[in-house]
Amino acid sequence: MTNPAFALPDAILTPEAYLLMENDNNTETRHEYVNGLVYAMTGASRNHNRVVRRLMTCLDLHLRGTRCEPYQSDMKVKIKRGDDVRFYYPDVQVACEEEADRYYNEHPCLIVEVLSDSTQRTDRTEKLMAYQTIECLQEYVLLSQDSPYLEVYRRRTAWQRESFSEKQSVTLESIDLTLVVEALYS
Repeated sequence: MTNPAFALPDAILTPEAYLLMENDNNTETRHEYVNGLVYAMTGASRNHNRVVRRLMTCLDLHLRGTRCEPYQSDMKVKIKRGDDVRFYYPDVQVACEEEADRYYNEHPCLIVEVLSDSTQRTDRTEKLMAYQTIECLQEYVLLSQDSPYLEVYRRRTAWQRESFSEKQSVTLESIDLTLVVEALYS
């Protein structure tokens, strides 16, 4: 008997087929796409939602009246490098360029993921590497969902990790916003 956790998918989807399926999806389950394979997204915890809401409030107030716009987890980001095509749903992203598609961005300057036990390995490895290939991305931020802690990876520092916690301030250089870390948690 085959273990379903290790079963091969029935079919490899094209990016176009994925977008048709996902954009017409009337269920609450969203799916990420990595080179023909589709992965269902898990739900988010109460703490995860609080952190995202607080960050989105800060971003919305800070970016109002600018050409930059924050998006939360229902907006996909598309990454295409040759034959490697991916669609992810970052928890938060900011785009400052005009985007052509209604359902995804290709030119975010800032991407934020909130870490959970089930996503942190992917967020720290696969997504970090994929996001670095977005030419206009300036910063990738990882936030703890349970304690006042965040990491910033910046293009200008060759994607070296910087860590911030509790009463420390961090400046998101891509949008010129300075935050005290614990403000996202209280």
